[in-house]
Amino acid sequence: MTVAATTQPEATKQSHPGYFRIVRQGTPEQYSSKLVAERDFPKGSVIAQLEGLTPGPKAYSSVQISKTEHIELNSDLLYMNHSCDPSVCMDIDKRAITALKDLRTGDELTFFYPSTEWDMAQPFDCWCGSSQCIKRVMGARHLPTETLQKFCLAKHIEELVAERQ
Repeated sequence: MTVAATTQPEATKQSHPGYFRIVRQGTPEQYSSKLVAERDFPKGSVIAQLEGLTPGPKAYSSVQISKTEHIELNSDLLYMNHSCDPSVCMDIDKRAITALKDLRTGDELTFFYPSTEWDMAQPFDCWCGSSQCIKRVMGARHLPTETLQKFCLAKHIEELVAERQ
């Protein structure tokens, strides 16, 4: 069964109009959403600055920004899905989302959740389909160093990996 994708309702204000948008799809029982580029971004370009961040507890919707701190994104960036073949890097130190490859209009913006998360609040099974899929997303703590070295990692994750060695 094919489910038609719908875009963000006009009543909902986009946080970064012209850069990316939320695509909502599915049914009430099997709802899903994703964030897609509204324009082309060359590899290495900054897609968005991480601004308006709110400190908070570790949660399914938070992003880890240090060994002990988490924030909420408070923007459409919340809708970035995980992928084991990510299209963007969440650069915590520079407070920016950068393109890991050339992105075209309509491409999904995804990042590797263990790149910022040491231990996920809500682990889940990955269905990204990548040849390098880790199968179960639980956080960097649960992955071999060799696997993590393939990804853009936040400084605090690199430090935690070094500490466990």
